[in-house]
Amino acid sequence: MTGQYCVVLTTFSDPKIGKTIINELISQRLAACVQVMPIQSYYHWQGEVNCDQEQQVLIKTKTSLFEEVKATIVALHDYETPEIIQLPITNGFADYLSWIDKECR
Repeated sequence: MTGQYCVVLTTFSDPKIGKTIINELISQRLAACVQVMPIQSYYHWQGEVNCDQEQQVLIKTKTSLFEEVKATIVALHDYETPEIIQLPITNGFADYLSWIDKECR
């Protein structure tokens, strides 16, 4: 099962946009699970240092669906350059990975 699954990271600051993105990913079966955590982000943007309250989103999905997940986030996100990072799942509990397989198309 190595390489078949991944976690996609993104962030959002507007809860309504985040909920729209999450609902689309789940309803289109592009994600088996999406977890949301509050975070404080510090970053450079357009020559300035910024500090914002955001939500970190962990999207559990199949590697084969990454491009569709990315396209969905880009289409619905309000950020000019949203964070979209794919992290491979190199190993995991087989029953959980099988569940991802069943829940994603």
